[in-house]
Amino acid sequence: MNSIVIDRQAAINEPQLPSMEQLTQWVSCVFSYHPDDERQELTIRFVDETESKALNRDYRGKDKPTNVLSFPFENPPGITLPLLGDLVICHAVVAQEASEQHKPLSHHYAHMVIHGILHLMGYDHIEEQQAEEMEQLERELLATLNIPDPYHV
Repeated sequence: MNSIVIDRQAAINEPQLPSMEQLTQWVSCVFSYHPDDERQELTIRFVDETESKALNRDYRGKDKPTNVLSFPFENPPGITLPLLGDLVICHAVVAQEASEQHKPLSHHYAHMVIHGILHLMGYDHIEEQQAEEMEQLERELLATLNIPDPYHV
């Protein structure tokens, strides 16, 4: 397996953001499932509701902040880079969801990071069968971290 490179960006001053150690553990969990994937560099950016809303509106046509946005990197023709893509995570939305779902914040963050990376790897949940496959993989990966099923609220 290649070495994992995480560019952790905090565009907000929030003491409850995941540490680099936590991010590395969660990201490694996903990459261990896909050991042959050469793309093991990514950016994880923590933002406020304003930035999340603007990105969600501009790229998804939804005028509201969201928990995690995934931006897969596409290699230019003929060039191979190890960059998987970018995750943009809105702390306020993740914290609110964790509170509403009575989950530890770190568990919900782990879920959002894993969910986002799976999107970067090409998984989706638009169709029911895709959603079931992706959610089952999320459950399995989170279980390796001793985090309960995030869909059993």
